[in-house]
Amino acid sequence: MSAAAALVVACSGPVEDTPAVVPGMTHIHGLGINPSDQRLYVATHYGLFRIAEDDAPQRVGDSMQDFMGFTVTGADEFLASGHPDPADRQQPPHLGLIRTTDAGKTWESVSLKGSADFHALEYRHGRVYGLDSQSGAVMVSDDLTSWQARTDVAAADLAASPANPHEVLATTREGLLRSTDGASTFSTVIGAPQLTLVSWPDSGPLIGTDAGGKLHASTDGGQTWQPRSAVASRPQALLAAGGGQVYVATDDAIYASEDDGTSVRILTTVS
Repeated sequence: MSAAAALVVACSGPVEDTPAVVPGMTHIHGLGINPSDQRLYVATHYGLFRIAEDDAPQRVGDSMQDFMGFTVTGADEFLASGHPDPADRQQPPHLGLIRTTDAGKTWESVSLKGSADFHALEYRHGRVYGLDSQSGAVMVSDDLTSWQARTDVAAADLAASPANPHEVLATTREGLLRSTDGASTFSTVIGAPQLTLVSWPDSGPLIGTDAGGKLHASTDGGQTWQPRSAVASRPQALLAAGGGQVYVATDDAIYASEDDGTSVRILTTVS
């Protein structure tokens, strides 16, 4: 054996497994403010995160399930949908509607397990509005367990009116749509900008974003719109939380506004 070969043998040892890379806060699907701590919670392709006091993201719980639809319903109470943690082989590919009562540390199945995959969820007036990617329908539930399938609409996002439980907006490639009968039918909102995301707070203007990152605001329920500031890249999630607070997530940052989108700043970066 040559000296070089002997050196290779001497230096060889058991092959160790390379530690798996744990994805961070990336590919964001939803945003919500938890009333119990007033912190921003971020639903992503790889689990749930909380933005801490120093604006740094903290992972919530151990699961890396894919949160698609996400909405806050009360203090430490959230609803969501999506796909299971890849390590959990006992779950079906579509989680249906799931719920947490401990701010995302643990989750339980509520309804439609294995059949529905809500890509948008809204909770208003004790009612859940869900945009189901499997059926293409807007679905509505008053008790979280029984559902009514309303009209099919190729929408990207939904927003329910804080004043009228029957009024729902939907963003589509054909433009902004409005329903006044609980999502049974929709009609085009004439003159609205081409929005991809829309969020309707309990108080303050309705906020929308277009694909280019421009924010728009409406003080008359979406009849007319005014352009506001812009973020640097395509928005992935939007939250108008009221009191001037607006949050926009992109593929590289979460932006915050304290003046209903008139100005924005980077709250935290995404990695």
